[in-house]
Amino acid sequence: MRVIVVGAGEVGSYVAERLSRQGVDVFVIERDAKRAAHLAETIDVEVITGSGTHPTTLAEAGIDAADLLVAVTKSDEVNLVASILAKQADVPRTVVRIEAPELRGHDAAGLRRASGADLVIDPDEETAQEVLSLIEMPGAAEVAKLGNGEVFVIGARIPDHAPIVGKSLIELGVENEPDWDYIVSSIKRGSETIIPRGDYVIEPNDLVRIVCVRSARRKVAKLVGLARDVPREILLLGGGRTARLIAEKLRGTGARVQIIERDPDRARLIAEKLDGVRVLQGDITDSDVLDEADLPRIELVAALTGEDDANILASVYAKSAGVPETIAVVHRLNFLDLLDQVGVDAALSPRTATANGVLRFVRGDVAQVTTFLQGEVELLEFEIHSGSRADGSSICDLGLPRDVLIAAVVRDGRAQIARGRTELRKGDHVIVMAEPESVDTVAKTLD
Repeated sequence: MRVIVVGAGEVGSYVAERLSRQGVDVFVIERDAKRAAHLAETIDVEVITGSGTHPTTLAEAGIDAADLLVAVTKSDEVNLVASILAKQADVPRTVVRIEAPELRGHDAAGLRRASGADLVIDPDEETAQEVLSLIEMPGAAEVAKLGNGEVFVIGARIPDHAPIVGKSLIELGVENEPDWDYIVSSIKRGSETIIPRGDYVIEPNDLVRIVCVRSARRKVAKLVGLARDVPREILLLGGGRTARLIAEKLRGTGARVQIIERDPDRARLIAEKLDGVRVLQGDITDSDVLDEADLPRIELVAALTGEDDANILASVYAKSAGVPETIAVVHRLNFLDLLDQVGVDAALSPRTATANGVLRFVRGDVAQVTTFLQGEVELLEFEIHSGSRADGSSICDLGLPRDVLIAAVVRDGRAQIARGRTELRKGDHVIVMAEPESVDTVAKTLD
């Protein structure tokens, strides 16, 4: 497969790196010569310096032989034009990133159709949904939902007092008998992420991901030491589109929401459009402005600006003021270790949302793909089709690699945790945790 990625920013470089690791032929187009040179030195992809809106540049990237074009520059116009040119060259599928509300609305529907884009990605919307999921599961570092919402994946940094500490996966399995409602799917310890087996013992500070059925999510939260009430006093730092989407969703839940926005005109506009939301105008790193929001009363702070430094600094200040839960959007992943050290509870990045959509398109037989900021494992949802070797087979008889775990099965709308003896059937949706290198093997086995 040949994939052309237009734009080597944080999103494009992340997508290119993910695809390259899985054996895809990736060609990246980037206008900035320095950024293009850096990418060529760090990732095993072909890099072309130029514009994705120029036919000659696209031709140099092999547009006539491309299976997919992914246009993820920060310019919506460039992304749309690149998709138009790709469709004129008979590229089967294109993915574009569009952020401007004016280009996502009804009035621009004709333009989107003209671009031929098969998937339009909105990082703001995806980030907002991730924040809302974390608000629903306070204390978690990661939350994902699969199987039409019947399966939850909860990632948490394990504190010393968590009941799961010191227990092996064998012990947890015994406690979970006879009908398991959760399973440990991956553990990140230090820089290593593994899909563990029965004799592995959970230690404090492990980043553990647990797959559970919907009804067990509160039980899992207690198990990993995250037993907290859903926050009702919420402070959003930055009044961009992500914050506005979150505030709109929270208004009907009974939560009290405040927003701090630096730009006076934008702050005024937000206050006019979001009834019931308190808007403070000022810098999110100004302690006086943060104190005006009454931090001792706040239960959750989400720092959502495009400035990593400001997001981290404001989160640290909020934590020092006693705020129990902090979430920070980061764009430079080298900050992740720092966030752990300073006590920020969860980190999000727009790049993962884009990568998840692209990877689903690359693997046409996958219903959903979830990647994580920390660790290389991927979470996938497959549907078992008629004629699949897996139809009628027990999981233990499939011969899957050790770095693959079939964690859950959704059958007729009802989820169950998978066991070795679980027999798969046509129509099942299968939730799989796997290392990237084994994804093709899984796909061939379940296809």
